Amino acid sequence: MAGLKSTLIFMLQSIVVGLAVAFIVVLVRPDLMPGVARENRPVSYADAVDLSSASVANIYTKRLVQDADSETTQPRFRVETSFASAVIIDPEGYLVTNYHVIATAAEIRVQLSDGRITEPVTVGVDAETDLALLKVDLGPLPAIRIGRSDNLRIGDVVLAIGNPYGLTTSVTQGIVSATGRGLLNLVTFENFIQTDAAINAGNSGGALINSNGELVGINTAVLAQDPGTEGIGFAIPVDLVRGVIDQIKKNGRVIRGYMGLLPDDLTNSERLALGIESGNGILLTEVKDGGPASLAGLRVDDVILELNGEPVYSQRQALLISASTRPGDTVDVVGLRNGERFSTTVTAVERPEDPR
Repeated sequence: MAGLKSTLIFMLQSIVVGLAVAFIVVLVRPDLMPGVARENRPVSYADAVDLSSASVANIYTKRLVQDADSETTQPRFRVETSFASAVIIDPEGYLVTNYHVIATAAEIRVQLSDGRITEPVTVGVDAETDLALLKVDLGPLPAIRIGRSDNLRIGDVVLAIGNPYGLTTSVTQGIVSATGRGLLNLVTFENFIQTDAAINAGNSGGALINSNGELVGINTAVLAQDPGTEGIGFAIPVDLVRGVIDQIKKNGRVIRGYMGLLPDDLTNSERLALGIESGNGILLTEVKDGGPASLAGLRVDDVILELNGEPVYSQRQALLISASTRPGDTVDVVGLRNGERFSTTVTAVERPEDPR
């Protein structure tokens, strides 16, 4: 009996001590209790911003602009200063920004989040995706965590970090409104992330991050056709950025394949008139004389149904497939001409600087 009594006393003491500890935890750190943190603590993306904000730098450019009202034979110029942003993608000092940010700049300065300022070296640019790679020599830098853009979903929370109007390390929050946006006539190869996170002047080249603080895009443009348009911004998906930057690092430029054709979308009624029951098909409106497509026997008004076994549904898709090829790559084409299906193979060459 004495042993049983001692055991009961020990168990009661343990229970009392456990309850006391639990009471103190609830009193001091209620957020540690299951179910309490989400109910009582406000939603915050501060951790995501903390992880990535130090990797976003400010860009200041100066360019010479000719005065429009100059009436003399000797033109007058003035210095115009602009704000923009860049993202540190490599601890060795590589930063990515928009090509249009530095395209006509006479002077470029980079300011890091710790206040250090330096003039970068332009490693290379790609006007067709509006990307540029810069490099600074300031020792190891805080590179941003690179995420993925191919798994973004409409409705995902994203944050834009940049230097709008010179307001350094400014953060805006929104959602992914759409993916794969094209036909905006902003660049040659368009595959934009659309977001309602505010992207203002100076945000260009800045980071679009997810709620984990990972880079998913480079902020590029805002649709502002009239004063009433707002909440429509665009970013270059990081999967595209990664490929472009890797090529610039390796070659100093982007080497793309070229097929020498210009496609256009088909309407549903045009597909029905051509006897195409599926939703795929694009129309060739131009075939470059002597180009790879011409040498493969393709003609204007041919309808392309498949490229490399992949059904083609849009002009944008065809351009992206063409751009993803390398010189020497072959592309199997299935098409429709005068109601008859045909197939051929196009051997890509290197895309010329001016493909027009």
